[in-house]
Amino acid sequence: MKVKVLCRNPDDYVRETNKDLPRVPRNYDPSLHPFEVPREYTRALNATKLERVFAKPFLAALEGHRDGVNCMAKHPKSLSTVLSGACDGEVKIWNLTTRKCTRTVQAHEGFVRGMCVRFCGTSFLTVGDDKTVKQWKMESPGYGEKEEPINTVLGKTVFTGVDHHWRDAVFATCGQQVDIWDEQRTCPMRSYTWGVDSISGVRFNPIETQILGSCAADRSIVLYDLRKPTPLKKASPTLTAPLRMILEMRTNALCWNPMEAFIFTAANENYKLYTYDMRYMDAPVIVHMDHVSAVLDVDYSPTGKEFVTASFDKSIRIYPSSNGHSREVYHTKRMQHVTCVRWSSDNKYILCGSDEMNIRIWKANASEKLSLLSPRERATNNYNQKVKEKFQHHPQIRRIARHRHLPKSIYNQISEQRIMREARRKKDVNRRKHSKEGAVPIVPEKKKHVVAVLE
Repeated sequence: MKVKVLCRNPDDYVRETNKDLPRVPRNYDPSLHPFEVPREYTRALNATKLERVFAKPFLAALEGHRDGVNCMAKHPKSLSTVLSGACDGEVKIWNLTTRKCTRTVQAHEGFVRGMCVRFCGTSFLTVGDDKTVKQWKMESPGYGEKEEPINTVLGKTVFTGVDHHWRDAVFATCGQQVDIWDEQRTCPMRSYTWGVDSISGVRFNPIETQILGSCAADRSIVLYDLRKPTPLKKASPTLTAPLRMILEMRTNALCWNPMEAFIFTAANENYKLYTYDMRYMDAPVIVHMDHVSAVLDVDYSPTGKEFVTASFDKSIRIYPSSNGHSREVYHTKRMQHVTCVRWSSDNKYILCGSDEMNIRIWKANASEKLSLLSPRERATNNYNQKVKEKFQHHPQIRRIARHRHLPKSIYNQISEQRIMREARRKKDVNRRKHSKEGAVPIVPEKKKHVVAVLE
């Protein structure tokens, strides 16, 4: 006679200690879970609501400058070190762990226009209104030693920006022209002249390290190759694009994508940002909107998937590199015009400097918990993220995820610009409707602000 009995292995359900969670066997057959989708939608809705509840991005403000912060620089080797330059010529080195200033240098007379840290992290360079380029040690001077620069180079004109090569002992400055310097020489190795009033910014490509870009006061963006005595042309083996492009309004800053060698983003005076592929510069790849005033600075995250912008409208915004609209906007009541912004090398923090003499530290993800996470918390966060991605296009979840509280001035300007865009669109439609066929061409939005592309 056969008797059927239930047989279970105690290892499947018995806890090893009293603190362990009881193990629950689960069958993943979808036919046994007919209400799985409604249940996951509820979880996604709750996770989205909790994300907005716990969104507290502001961490701290670094105080100590006596004038507006004009520029910032990250240390390539130390996550806790950041440098800032003010409008009174003062440079401060900050320790982000203790949130205190570790060193103060009176570097220039007048504005500190630009600064960068050497690729090995042993020294940093500053340029200012006193027509000098100065190189300083990163370490504080010893007891009894004077605070003096290692090297000082006197130029003929005011320098407006500086950037260091990512691998070699070479740096570039900009002013009335772009100069390439060797650290061991007092004369530039090479100079690129366009005959424009001034060049406001210069940046080296972190991947194709011999290429750098600059933005000038004549509304142009120019690319250079250190291996050539002239700027880039279509005949270049790495490029099939022209070397110079002129927009309707001036570009204030540009930044290269650290993961894609050909991609860079330009911050423009017309409240927008343009992401370009330098091989095809006839039109931008993406136009990024949402700011309501001039965009003054831009910096990419280490992953290259996002970038952060600083604007004259007293706010900073975080954009996905593949999206035309921002996913996050940060602001405070006391923050004035934001002049510079940097994304930390560990992809967790954002630092911005503004006119009211403060440097603010923000979380890159507003609702992220910065303390240590237990394995259960980490698994829950990963699950909630996947569920939110699954239902991100549902109206209720999309509305909650996109909702942001904005200052009244920014909110009113956004509404006003929306009305103006709609009026311009209607005007174009009416003009095209009442004109001969083909008399009024259809210009794509991406090409509207490109005046000329020169070789």
